[in-house]
Amino acid sequence: MRRLISILVLVAALLSAAPAWATVLKIATALPEGSSWMKVMRAGSKEIKERTQGRVMIKFYGGGVMGNDKSVLRKVRVGQLHGGAFTAGGLSTVYPELKLYSLPFLFRNREEVVKVREKLDPLIKKGLYDKGFVSFGFAGGGFANLMSSTLVRGVSDVQGRKVWVPEGDAVSYAVMEAMALSPVTLNMIDVMTGLQTGLLDIVAATPTAALAFQWHTRIKYVADTPLVYVVGTMAIDRRAYKKISSEDQAVIEEVMGRIYEGFDRQGVTDDQAAIDALKKQGIEFIHVDPADVEQWRKTALSVERELAREGVYSEKMFELLVECLVECRPDWSGTE
Repeated sequence: MRRLISILVLVAALLSAAPAWATVLKIATALPEGSSWMKVMRAGSKEIKERTQGRVMIKFYGGGVMGNDKSVLRKVRVGQLHGGAFTAGGLSTVYPELKLYSLPFLFRNREEVVKVREKLDPLIKKGLYDKGFVSFGFAGGGFANLMSSTLVRGVSDVQGRKVWVPEGDAVSYAVMEAMALSPVTLNMIDVMTGLQTGLLDIVAATPTAALAFQWHTRIKYVADTPLVYVVGTMAIDRRAYKKISSEDQAVIEEVMGRIYEGFDRQGVTDDQAAIDALKKQGIEFIHVDPADVEQWRKTALSVERELAREGVYSEKMFELLVECLVECRPDWSGTE
C-alpha cells in the first residue's frame, strides 16, 4: 500500500510540473501579490494551460520581486524573463509613443480618454509590435491625482514641493519643473520609503494604486483635478511569442485580451470604490482653484508640444491626439 501511495504521489507531482516540451512564459510585474489583478491573471494562466493541454504556461512574478520596469526589460533582453505587466510609462523606453496617454494635464475627463483611445489604441499596439513586443490590449487605471500630507489648493501650494516622478518619465519631469515643483525620480517600489523619510512631499497616483501600495497611510489630502491618465498593458517579447504555434497564440490572445478588456471596464468601478475608501479613511479631497488649473494646463501643453517637436515622441501622433481632443472640446483650439 505504501508503495502504491508513493507511486501516486510521484505521478501527481509529474503531472503538475511543466512538461519538458512546454513553453513557459515568465512575466513580471509590480502589481501586489494577493491583489484582485494578480488573482485574475493567475486564473487566466490556468485557463491557458488547460486549453493548450499544457503546451503553454504563464508564470507570474508579482510584487516587484524582479525589480522595477527597467530591470524587467533588461531581463527580457537577456531571456531571463519573457515580458511584464507594465504601466504605459514603464514601456515608453521601448516605444516612446506610449507616453502620450499619460501626458500631465492633457485629459479633462474619461469621455476624452475614450475618444482618443478609439483612434490611438490600434496604432500604439502596432507600434509596440514593431518594436518587438506583443500586447493584448490596454487597461485604464483611472486618473492620477496630486496627493500630499499638506494642503494643495493652487499654484502657491505646490511651488518648491518635492513631487514623485516615475523613473524614466522625462515628460512629467519637465512639466513639473515648469510648474515650479521639485521633481524627484524614483521607481514605484521606493515611493513608500520616499514618503516615510520626507524625500517626497507629493505623489501623483490613482486612488486605487494609493490603496494597493499603502501610500494612502502617508497622505492627508487629494487634489480632485485629473493629473495624468494611467494605463497598463501586458507585453511579451515577440521572439519568445513567435515560437508558440498559431493555434496556441489564438488561445493566449483570446484569454488575455478578455482579461484586459475586463480590467479596462473594471477600472472605472474600482476607481470610484477607491475614492470612497480614501474618504472613509479621513483623507480630504480638495477642489483646486480653476484659474490655477488652467494655468497648469497651458504650461503642460506648451512643454509637451515642444517635446514632440524635439522627437521625444512622435509629433504626428501627438497632434493626432490633440485633434481628437479638439473634437471633444468645442471651446478649445488645441493651440494653447
